[in-house]
Order: sequence, then C-alpha cells, then structure tokens
Amino acid sequence: MRLKLTTWNINSVRLRIDLVAKFIKAVRPDILCLQETKCPDDRFPLKRFKRLGYENVALNGQKGYHGVVVLSRLPFESFNVQSFCGKTDCRHVSAVFGERAGLRDPITVHNFYVPAGGDIADPTVNPKFAHKLAFLDEMRDHKMLKPAASERSILVGDLNVAPLEHDVWSHKQMLRVVSHTPIECEKLVAAQNAGGWVDSMRQHTPEPAKLYTWWSYRAPDWATADKGRRLDHIWTSPMLADRVAAIGIARTYRGAERPSDHVPVTATIEVQ
Repeated sequence: MRLKLTTWNINSVRLRIDLVAKFIKAVRPDILCLQETKCPDDRFPLKRFKRLGYENVALNGQKGYHGVVVLSRLPFESFNVQSFCGKTDCRHVSAVFGERAGLRDPITVHNFYVPAGGDIADPTVNPKFAHKLAFLDEMRDHKMLKPAASERSILVGDLNVAPLEHDVWSHKQMLRVVSHTPIECEKLVAAQNAGGWVDSMRQHTPEPAKLYTWWSYRAPDWATADKGRRLDHIWTSPMLADRVAAIGIARTYRGAERPSDHVPVTATIEVQ
C-alpha cells in the first residue's frame, strides 16, 4: 500500500483554499496536514474539502491565529489534541490510522505548528522566543512523542527551526536569526533524538545539498535571491524509516498568486 502524506503551512486556509484545491488535484495526497489555518473549527471549509475527497477531518483551530488540521481520504480510528506550555493555542493534532484505513498495523500522524519565536533571539527580553524554547523542551520530554521500537509514527509540520547548516541559505549570516540560532537548533535536534525520530527529508537528500521549504514575503524576488530556510519537516519512527520511498518539495507553489510563504512537502510511504 502506498501512502502519500503532505504537510503545508498554508497561512490561512480560507484565503488560499483555491490554491490548496489546485495542489490536491495535481498531487492527490491521501493525508493532508495543514498548519496556520487561522480558522475556528465552525468556519473551516469542510464542504469544499469533502468535495475534494477528504471526508475525514481532525480539527484544532481558532480565530485569526495558528490552527492545525489533518485531512484524510482514509478513515482514522481516533484523533487527539495536546496543549503545550499551558496554552490552548491550537498547535497540535494527531490521528491514528488502522484497520479502517486498510493497515495491518496502526500509524499515528502528529501535525505540529511550533511557535515562530518573534524577531529577537533573547528569551529574557522576548516572551515569544522564550515560549518557543519552552515548547521545544516539552516536545523533547513528552511521552506521546517517544514511540516504542515497534510503533509506527510520523511527525510533520512547521517546526519553525532550520536545524542543519545547509537548511538555510547562509549558515554564517543566519546564526543570530530566529529559526537558526544555535539554541533553537540544539533543542529541536534534542526533541528529535529523544523520540528516536528519523529526518526523512535529509535521509533522502543528505547534506551538503541545500533544502528549503520557506521563502520570506519580504524578498521582492524570492526565486532569484533564493534565501530560503527548511522550516517544514517530516520525521518518522525507525519502524517506518526505510519505508519512505520519495520526498517532494513543491517549490513552484511559492510562485503562485497570493501564495503562502511555505510550500507543500510530500512523503510517499510504502506501508502494509
């Protein structure tokens, strides 16, 4: 069975629903994980997604900010929402796929939107950055994010950290810029290691190749400048690591009319 899973920070699902529909028709992912939906659950465009084939929806949204959702062509057994740092700010949702989806053994999919952290990389003067660091620490310590050796799990989303040297356009120039500061990189890697997660994107495209999923709105000619960062990630538990057949980064969607500053990342996984 071939499972196609996409993660995409859409930066307002209602504003960009036509762009999402275009992507769905072209790629046809089985599971679509969106972040920054910026939409309360009762205003989410469920009817449009159902017409596109996504009958199964796990929502965690709020008005104007944040928000995550797992949309699926396949039925799931259950879904779950976790809060971090004592806040109910809609940054996580997970869904468990099993027999109803035709799977022999279950797969849990976690969808995250990690705090961006503001512009000042100093937690003593910037509460947003302090929140981001605390969030990453909680991810590292959370039992839910430490799959057992036999468990099949996938963690995706906008993790808002480009952890490796070649995940940014200039490692030297980005060291003091939020998303690539040493403390953020260390904490994200610690969360990855604590759960035994495998970085699927880098497994398929090892360093020193550059990998980007985000280009700033502030760049007037983003494609020519190409000052990107890899903020969006797909991790798997070791049980699924060798099952990821392909990773695709749909860079052309950054050049769409009224685009998100992130692009879709899709993993094709061979499962049983």
